[in-house]
Amino acid sequence: MARFRTWVSIAVAGALGLSLAGCSSTGGKRAEDARKASAARGKAAVSTPRWTFAMITHSGDGDTFWDIVQSGAEEAARKDNINFVYSHNDEAQQQAQLVDAAVDKKVDGIIVTLAKPDAMKAAVARARKAGIPVITVNSGSAESKKFGALTHIGQDETIAGEAVGEELNERGRKKALCVLHEQGNVGHEQRCAGAKSTFDGKMANLYVEGTNMPDVQSAIEAKLQSDKSIDSVVTLGAPFAATAVKAKQDAGSKAEIDTFDLNEKVAQGLRSGDLGFAVDQQPYLQGYEAVDLLWLYRYNANVLGGGRPVLTGPQIVTKDQAAELEEFAKRGTR
Repeated sequence: MARFRTWVSIAVAGALGLSLAGCSSTGGKRAEDARKASAARGKAAVSTPRWTFAMITHSGDGDTFWDIVQSGAEEAARKDNINFVYSHNDEAQQQAQLVDAAVDKKVDGIIVTLAKPDAMKAAVARARKAGIPVITVNSGSAESKKFGALTHIGQDETIAGEAVGEELNERGRKKALCVLHEQGNVGHEQRCAGAKSTFDGKMANLYVEGTNMPDVQSAIEAKLQSDKSIDSVVTLGAPFAATAVKAKQDAGSKAEIDTFDLNEKVAQGLRSGDLGFAVDQQPYLQGYEAVDLLWLYRYNANVLGGGRPVLTGPQIVTKDQAAELEEFAKRGTR
């Protein structure tokens, strides 16, 4: 039996302007066909002005997770008649400058990540002073409201970490390694800390340079070779899961590889047994709802969340669900 275990209520649905036919499969197919036809013609589903929304994230180059976030945002932008502009930089000061640039261009809304909130505080404040509504996404839920954002969309990283610790307990694991690939990222620290707080065994952090995959593999491999008692490795991003699998094989380790985030390769790894479980925070949903909520605010002064984050995860995904989700992952929406 499919075993989807959700620790939070996901605050999404038809209230966000997405028409879903929930009463019959025929109605749902008609709605989906109509949506695809409209998108093919390049037509929006609304008659509101063509506002410009800018999304600025802390993504590095080639990070497939952010491709999914961007895809969701672009889909909502097409529906909402939005001119969507995406930019990113994994250096916090550079990311802040990109926010400043969006403010200077007088965009109609800003979506931003707060992986390193201290560096982003002044830029967000400048946007708010200019009267530009801001929504934070993915990281920085604790700082979002303090910085004056309308709401935050993403998973609570501490809760997600706690879910990982509990899952490791159920799997009988005793010694785990939590691999952090971006030093200074508060969300990554919260994930590992949350996992450690609920894990009955021992957990140690391993800091690696995420922009250098050969070094990531060497670091994990060396740790597994030096300590054969490690029976679980938890990576904090989908691209690092495959690297950890290679490190395990080269080290001759029997440790289970688990990961945060889901993509096509992770779904395949779950199905093949190379991976034990993944934590899905639904990045497509994060991008889609961020644009949709900004549109609703501009159009109707709607704000979702009641002062609390709008949570999109965590959801533990195992081999049981891998085949079902792989179809969505192939098209780049999971």
